[in-house]
Amino acid sequence: MKINGGVRYFERGIDLSIRAMQVQTELMSISNENVNGFDKVGYQRQEPVVSSFSEFIGVHGISKTTDTKVGRITMSSNPLDFAIAKEGYFQTEGDDGVRLTRDGRFKLDKEGNLLTLDDRRVLSNAGMPIKLPLVPEKLEDIKVDDHGLVSVLNKDTYKMEVAASIGVVDANGVVIMDPEIKQGYNEFSNVSLQNEFIAMMPVIRNFEANRQLFMIQNQNLQKVISQLGSTS
Repeated sequence: MKINGGVRYFERGIDLSIRAMQVQTELMSISNENVNGFDKVGYQRQEPVVSSFSEFIGVHGISKTTDTKVGRITMSSNPLDFAIAKEGYFQTEGDDGVRLTRDGRFKLDKEGNLLTLDDRRVLSNAGMPIKLPLVPEKLEDIKVDDHGLVSVLNKDTYKMEVAASIGVVDANGVVIMDPEIKQGYNEFSNVSLQNEFIAMMPVIRNFEANRQLFMIQNQNLQKVISQLGSTS
């Protein structure tokens, strides 16, 4: 007696071409997202991860991971602009809870609370909102050192009064003790336009190849249907 076993998988080529084009469209969408984020402060490049089963499950086989490398750091004229010179995130709090961001463009309200541009509270390394002990006449009186310690000049005593240390954490929420914060700087994205365009070229070529296959298969299918109709 002879027993034959195995798994056999049959699928129409036209379905494979459509699914391949969907995958390549999603990959181009991720690259376009990176290109659009090139000039955004704090944006981190998204890296596509393609599963070996994407040929069979389509776009469901694609996921994204974040490139955590430090982006382009440039000087700013705002004393409340901060950049992190190593991997890590500022902690901010709003009505929807705590969020992590690399965008260090902050501002001060009338009560001395340190806020993001969209009015989220900036948290200290103790997880509490940062509030200055006094509101300075000018922003230049606020100083932040490399460790994130925030202090403000008291014009009455001519002494620096400490507020708190800006909380910088890793992706898992663990506090980074030496974040290397640079005051008066912005960090733009870590996207390289040249690399994005180079990576996009084979995806575009694959899309065009699958589109041509789809058109050929579709034309052949129409011919078969037409011939069957004429012989009936």
